[in-house]
Amino acid sequence: MAKGLRETIISVLVDWTRQCVAVIPCFNEAPLIAALTADVGRHLPHIIVVDDGSTDGTARQAQAAGAEVIRLGRNSGKGAALQAGWRHARQQGFTWVLTMDGDGQHSPDDIPKFLARAEHKAAALVVGDRMGNSAAMPWLRRQVNRWMTRRLSALAGVHLTDSQCGFRLAHLETLLRLPLSARRFEIESETLVAFLTAGLRVEFVPIRVIYESGRSHIRPFMDTWRWLRWWAAQQPVSV
Repeated sequence: MAKGLRETIISVLVDWTRQCVAVIPCFNEAPLIAALTADVGRHLPHIIVVDDGSTDGTARQAQAAGAEVIRLGRNSGKGAALQAGWRHARQQGFTWVLTMDGDGQHSPDDIPKFLARAEHKAAALVVGDRMGNSAAMPWLRRQVNRWMTRRLSALAGVHLTDSQCGFRLAHLETLLRLPLSARRFEIESETLVAFLTAGLRVEFVPIRVIYESGRSHIRPFMDTWRWLRWWAAQQPVSV
C-alpha cells in the first residue's frame, strides 16, 4: 500500500487552494473561531469547522466568518470530531486535509510550511514541531509531550520530535484508509503510528508555540490516563 500511495502523492503537483481543506474541531471557542477562520482563509479558502457539542456561539461565529460548519449533537471528543470532518471532506472531493486546533494555539501563518514540505518531500503526513521553542510551552505539558514522544518513538522504531501536535497536513485518502478508532486526544498518537506502520513518509516542520492560560481543553489526568490505556494496547503480546 505504501509504495502505490507514495507514487500517487508525488505524481501530481497539488493545487492547494482547490484540493486542500482545513478541518478545525472546536468546543466552546466562540471568542476565537471567527478570527481564526479569517486567518486560515488567507491560505486555504475551504474551511470545515466541526462544532463538537458547543454550548456557546461557536457554530454561528464560524459560519459568519465563512466556514462550513458540521455540528455534533453532543461533545464526542477531538478524535470523533476530526473523523467526522475528514469524512465530510472526502465527500466534498478534497484530496488533502490540514487539521489545527480551534483554541488559538496554532498560527495560520505556518500553513505554507506544511504545504511546501509535503510537496518537496512527497510526505503523506506533515506534523508541526513545537519543540524547537519548547521553553514557551507550560512545563508540565512540555515534559508529558517529551515522555509520550519517547514512548511512541520506541513503538514506531523511528525518532520522532513532537508526537502530540494537532497541527498537521495529511493525504486524505490515505488517512481514511487507516484503522483509526480513537475518539479523544489520543487520536494524534494513533494517527502518527498508523502512518508510520503503513510505511508512509512522515515529516515534521517547526512551528510557532502559542499558549494562553486556560485555553486548552486537555484534561491532564484523564487524558493522560486514556493515552496510557491506548499505548498499553499497542504493546506486543508476550508469548
